[in-house]
Amino acid sequence: MRKERLIVPILATIAVVWMVAQLLSSVLFERSLRQALEDLEARGEWRVSRVESRQGWLTSRGRLILSPLLGRPWRLELSYRARHGVLSTDVEGTLLPRLDSVLQKAVGEVSAPSVPRWQGRYQTLSGHTELRLALAPFVIQQNGRELDVRGARVRLEGVFGDWRLRGLLDQLTLTDGLSQLTLGPATLESRYTYIDDAYHFAQRDHLHIEQLALHYPAYDIHVAPLDLHSHMELDESELRLKGELIVGEVRVPSEAPDTPLLSGRIEAELSRLNGDAVRQTIRRLRQEAAWGDASLPMAEGLLARLEPDLRQVLSDSPRLDVTTIALDSPLLGLQVDAEGALFFDARRLEELSITALDKPVERARWIERIDGDFIWHDAPTVAALWLGLPLGTRELQFDVIRGVWRVNGRPMPPLWQP
Repeated sequence: MRKERLIVPILATIAVVWMVAQLLSSVLFERSLRQALEDLEARGEWRVSRVESRQGWLTSRGRLILSPLLGRPWRLELSYRARHGVLSTDVEGTLLPRLDSVLQKAVGEVSAPSVPRWQGRYQTLSGHTELRLALAPFVIQQNGRELDVRGARVRLEGVFGDWRLRGLLDQLTLTDGLSQLTLGPATLESRYTYIDDAYHFAQRDHLHIEQLALHYPAYDIHVAPLDLHSHMELDESELRLKGELIVGEVRVPSEAPDTPLLSGRIEAELSRLNGDAVRQTIRRLRQEAAWGDASLPMAEGLLARLEPDLRQVLSDSPRLDVTTIALDSPLLGLQVDAEGALFFDARRLEELSITALDKPVERARWIERIDGDFIWHDAPTVAALWLGLPLGTRELQFDVIRGVWRVNGRPMPPLWQP
């Protein structure tokens, strides 16, 4: 009898624990979602609007709108429905792209079999989130041009401060009259790490394109494979951007089916972009977005208002280091082995205008701030001939002095003048 009396309290306790766990799961999911949206906005690239939100013990639902911070040419409407469990929350929803009237008119008709749907899971205890999106094939047609995407898959997973993305594209074909570009399969792998409010962050990306083909009536160009690596990091003092392009083989089958036209790689890094000025520019952009109308482009005069901050980004004299240029052309019999650097003179920045860069006089002022040098090792004889140098010249020294190029102490020929 005593054991039977304990059944009711035990069941009541289990029910209370379950209800508390359900409530905790709902609260933690909501907090994680809010934090993720704030982190996304902190990058200064997106505007995030939460237009609908209904939170419950067992289920929650809502709708989000994501659009570029600069301008409103398009937006993504993302709906979600979350089913809360004690240990995890399962999420599903739709992803609907919207174009503004001008871009819609320019793009034309879009044909897709269904609205893209996505699924995900949030782990209550660890805070780990995983989202998966599969895009069905779709076609965009406009004035005789056609974009055909055969399908894509995206996977996003991570926790606060560390997110990973992997995207797979089966094939993309762009047709314009008799010309055609075919790309794929392709993969994108990205990792983004950061601290609160993205004060410091780092992002690594790797884009791999297995095959790329350009078809013209007169000839074809095939590239396989193509890899692009990038690394962007904002620390206490500076923003650095590093990139590497690796080209497997470029072939022109109609001209030389068995001999590659080009292969090689180029690696470069841009550094000394003032970190505090970058953060201030991001804050100003977010402030401008908060003041504006979500349905309209950024207010007129934005660039003029941002100009002081953008100039300050250059205050530490940025430099571009091209650490590797290694290109080989068996078809042309040329090899390039070069490296170099360019520097920007940041003195008297107030004399420069970003808003007037469309004027030749102002562009000339900016170019005069550039100095640097490049070295081409073991240059072929034909390169010396092109540059008007003695045929026995094996090393080419390029100097940039106040924006003017010289080679081995001589002015660059007009044909090569940038």
